Amino acid sequence: MYQPWVAQMSQTITTNLLKARFIKTRQKTLQLAAPLSEADMQIQAEDFASPGKWHLAHTTWFFEEFILKTLGIQLTFAEPYRFLFNSYYETVGQRQPQKSRGLISRPSLKEILDYRQEVDNALVVAMSADLDVELLKLVDLGIHHEQQHQELFVADILFNLSQNPLNPAYLSIDNQIINHQLNSNKVSDHSQAMQYFEGGLVQIGHDMAKPDCDFSFDNETPAHQVFLAPFQLANHLVTNAEWVAFIEDGGYSNPLLWLADGWKAVKQEQWQMPLYWQKADVQEALNSQEKRCYFVYGVYGLQPVDLAVPVCHISFFEADAYARWAGKRLPTEAEWEFAASINEQSTANLQQLYGEVWQWTASPYVAYPRFRTTPGAVGEYNGKFMNGQYVLRGSSIATAEAHTRLTYRNFFYPHQRWQFTGLRLAD
Repeated sequence: MYQPWVAQMSQTITTNLLKARFIKTRQKTLQLAAPLSEADMQIQAEDFASPGKWHLAHTTWFFEEFILKTLGIQLTFAEPYRFLFNSYYETVGQRQPQKSRGLISRPSLKEILDYRQEVDNALVVAMSADLDVELLKLVDLGIHHEQQHQELFVADILFNLSQNPLNPAYLSIDNQIINHQLNSNKVSDHSQAMQYFEGGLVQIGHDMAKPDCDFSFDNETPAHQVFLAPFQLANHLVTNAEWVAFIEDGGYSNPLLWLADGWKAVKQEQWQMPLYWQKADVQEALNSQEKRCYFVYGVYGLQPVDLAVPVCHISFFEADAYARWAGKRLPTEAEWEFAASINEQSTANLQQLYGEVWQWTASPYVAYPRFRTTPGAVGEYNGKFMNGQYVLRGSSIATAEAHTRLTYRNFFYPHQRWQFTGLRLAD
């Protein structure tokens, strides 16, 4: 039976190709963890930020639970790990509460790495014996699931390390494990040029009817038509230079710019600038070689804010307030997808669509028309979170290149800022 939680695999994806992608993805996660100590991998600074060690184990448990167990393959660590490393699958059973993941000092990092190796070996052997098409789809889903957690791993590690007043760097400048677009694709002209789109009746969503249809998550389906009035979209992302102007014009102290819940968050959390930003003493900054007073903590430690790159680590509330301050608005996800599809045909001039920061949209995260949740545990993947969150489009510096696509719907709560999130203006 066709499963709607994953699109039909492309006819060009063979078992051997899928096996190679599986091995490459699993190795990439280990490369992300390599610069960190076991102590780094243990900490959990807030309920929403999981320990790095937990990500290594959970992604492994996913392959074990949904594929190896289906094949009747019983592993050494099965039952205890099922409780510790289930994330939110209620139909699978009880689990460690998310807020308490950082309390799991055992199993050790070495034991988790051994667990990963055992699962990897078992799955490679199983794939060599020719899995049926439904299990191959599950392997494909598991690969994309791990790519999601690679991005979460980087965001969580950054947040966890940011609590240290010594501002420790996660990566060295020459480490190429994550994308470097933020350092290379800079905006020299800070004026927002707007690209016009005629709109009309357009199709959005992942079209599973296409013969070469590749992977998608269930929340990207089904493809459907929407009507768009004419609109404009900024040709580049909002930069740090533009955000500094917002700060210095009193953007964080003007309640008229903010939604009620946003203003409540500003007051309660004492937001004055994006997450990880610091403002140095002006005189101290002027006395240094850097003539700036804003600094930002990132994967390379504490650095002066680069005014030419996209602003990052902002909430939906901040993005919405900035758009109002700028006399613009946030795009809907349908506008974003339609414009990005036109851009792929080289008839538009939109820059920085992918690989820099996730872009907030004005669209609530809800089901597309005729969406159906798949029965069983895998159906818990996306559908049950369609409440109270907003959609982001594009991808970020921490997104795997193979995980990036036009129809991808990321989603977070409007107050969250620890992910690599920014914005593009619309009108």
